[in-house]
Amino acid sequence: MQTTIVTAQWLKANSAKEFMIFDATYFLPTMRRDGRSEYEQAHIPGAVFFDIDGIKNEASYLPHMVPSAQYFQAKMQALGLQAGQQVIVYDNSPFLSAARAWWMLRFFGHAAVAVLDGGLRAWEAAGGMLTDEVIKQERGTFQASGSAEADVIKLTELEQAVRLGKAEQIIDARAADRFSGQAPEPRPGLRSGHIPGSLNLPISEILDKKTGQLKPASELSVLFTDAGLIMDKPAVTTCGSGVTAAGLALALAVLGKTDIRLYDGSWSEWGASDAPIET
Repeated sequence: MQTTIVTAQWLKANSAKEFMIFDATYFLPTMRRDGRSEYEQAHIPGAVFFDIDGIKNEASYLPHMVPSAQYFQAKMQALGLQAGQQVIVYDNSPFLSAARAWWMLRFFGHAAVAVLDGGLRAWEAAGGMLTDEVIKQERGTFQASGSAEADVIKLTELEQAVRLGKAEQIIDARAADRFSGQAPEPRPGLRSGHIPGSLNLPISEILDKKTGQLKPASELSVLFTDAGLIMDKPAVTTCGSGVTAAGLALALAVLGKTDIRLYDGSWSEWGASDAPIET
């Protein structure tokens, strides 16, 4: 059972296996690209589109917040996911959006999920074929259950802990200039800066610029240590809207660290509130 990352070579060698492939490509609103339309033009054969912007809490004003277990279960069954089925998630985005789908599946109890390292780019580089054929899947039997080493923290708990100086270590995946408050947020109406006391490790730093793959575990360990993260203490990951925070969680899982909570509202919520900030 694969639970963190797989290579394109592994996926090619196991292409006949009975597992589900999800394309979880997602782009920021300012990027003027659409994950679904790009999936429809070209994707790994047999892949189904996992819509990060559609599989969400529709009652929330925040982008793609975690939905209810019942809602997520219905969505996964509609996509054809079977109970216990191995899932491989990939993307074609510059910031590892596949990790968000990986994290959500684990949050709802589906442990058999891994990310294709390097995404669509790695698949093509390995000689993998692409198609525009969308296959209708039979209804799945997936059942949402308790978390498989994935958890969240909400604004009220995190803000109280920050104000009292008792927060767990917080690491932010946004770009350094957004973290420092020198660059505006891509979503309008948000203050600039970061959660007081938080650390910064931009998602781009954990990825190889040429291949889009996660850097080797030895390099990841150095990056997190240099950012100030203490590996034997619990941590909270955050970002702009909860997507790249999952990328940090994936990288930490590769290093064997799973005592992590994801701040789902991230800066979309914190930056719009009256919670304290630093620049």
